[in-house]
Amino acid sequence: MEITASLVKDLRERTGAGMMECKKALTTTGGDIDAAAEWLRKSGLAKADKKADRVAAEGRIVSAANGGKAVLVEINSETDFVAKDDNFLAFTSAVAQAALASGAADIEALKAAKLASGETVEEARAAVIAKVGEKVDVRRLAKVDTANNVAAYIHGGRIGVLVELKGGDVELARGIAMHVAAMNPPYNKAADVPAEFLAKEKEIELAKMSDKDKAKPAEILEKIISGKVAKIVNEVTLYGQPYVLNTDQTVEQALKAAGADVVGFQRLAVGEGIEKVVEDYAAEVAKAMAV
Repeated sequence: MEITASLVKDLRERTGAGMMECKKALTTTGGDIDAAAEWLRKSGLAKADKKADRVAAEGRIVSAANGGKAVLVEINSETDFVAKDDNFLAFTSAVAQAALASGAADIEALKAAKLASGETVEEARAAVIAKVGEKVDVRRLAKVDTANNVAAYIHGGRIGVLVELKGGDVELARGIAMHVAAMNPPYNKAADVPAEFLAKEKEIELAKMSDKDKAKPAEILEKIISGKVAKIVNEVTLYGQPYVLNTDQTVEQALKAAGADVVGFQRLAVGEGIEKVVEDYAAEVAKAMAV
């Protein structure tokens, strides 16, 4: 497989490794980007395999809440300019209220829901498109309806979080939502981390160890690797991370002090999962590929 500049750039964005290291990893693995990312980690050249957010769409995340009911809606536009347009902003706010009032379970149901104006969301969307002159899409919906404490938090219009908290209070739920917005933990608790993930991390940590360390007794080697994996688990779980509002304690410690437990959380970021070609590192990639 041809090792293109685009492939090298994608691997760098994904792993944070240098251009030449990424090129070497791709060459070694025959252009398989997943295998290359793992090769870099095993070589100690990449700290984490964080699949880079590839944002194609602009737009806004909006929320509406009432007691234990709350919603998030992602609404996309083609440009940031339109995302700040008054017509677009008014439409997104109205859609959030319609999502909450209608109890729509999915996007199709939301599109058929009525706004306060009497129009359906889909009819209003068509009208907004006519006004702003570019595509507008009601893309994703997240919701919670519970007797527990609920917080909806929006950061800069581009990240939205819903948190359901058993015990504690709404203020704590909002603090946890702010943490999730900032840190984006993939999992809630250690028990939620898949066994496959743990097995792969153990394999990687073993590969990174020196021959001298690998020669240690099996029980000592296992203890060392388990300690390293436990640290990784803390990094990828909400409960294990230092709490952004008080970094002297973990989220778990903050929750325990309040007699609370996070039942679950949902996080939406504008344009997640939609590809957009961004010419970052163009000159550097071209230089690396010429070597």
